[in-house]
Amino acid sequence: MNSEHANADGAEVLVHICSRGEWRAAERDGSRVPDTFSADGFIHLSTLAQVHLPANRLFTGRTDLVLLRVEPGALGSPVRWEPGIPTDPGSMLFPHLYGPLPVSAVAGVEIYLPDAEGTFPARQ
Repeated sequence: MNSEHANADGAEVLVHICSRGEWRAAERDGSRVPDTFSADGFIHLSTLAQVHLPANRLFTGRTDLVLLRVEPGALGSPVRWEPGIPTDPGSMLFPHLYGPLPVSAVAGVEIYLPDAEGTFPARQ
């Protein structure tokens, strides 16, 4: 784990991508439960080093996104590290949250914009 991507207790920083409107709704409701939750059974999270992979697969060109910085210890539901899709780098595991994402577990929100070509670059 890169210490730059760790929180105060040394745990990996996890992030969740959503639109600004979805974040506002979560703030109102107290938690974020994406439309994909019922089909997938979990909420997709990423580390900072891998967030560009799902961002480019699902959100290329979108300028209404935010990254929610999530405190893993405040989630209240299990996080399991599982494979992504076959085109992801070999042996890469993604964190999946098996329950709602409580607003109280979000330590920060940042605007997440693509570059001039509409793609999201890898984060350092």
